[in-house]
Amino acid sequence: MPSNRTTQTRLIDSHDRPLLAPHVRLTFDPARERHVLLSPETVVVLNATGTDILELCDGQRTVTEIVTELNARYSRVVDEDVRQFLARLVERRCVEVERG
Repeated sequence: MPSNRTTQTRLIDSHDRPLLAPHVRLTFDPARERHVLLSPETVVVLNATGTDILELCDGQRTVTEIVTELNARYSRVVDEDVRQFLARLVERRCVEVERG
């Protein structure tokens, strides 16, 4: 059965279901005192908001559901900012999306 996942660059839709790429791991780096994305070729240092977004990327939640969850934590979350953040990580092959 063909996969519906993609790492191709395009806009992230509200109904897409993002998840970390299989070769990427989200972990806390005690030396940097920050969460990082580790892949075989790169380390991406994350801020708190980026970490919160990626912790919600389980391949089950849609982008809309992720934004709703973030709005419960923060006073204002802009849907477009979340989608752009995820699109950049798709370009870097750190995140895949299941198209909604």
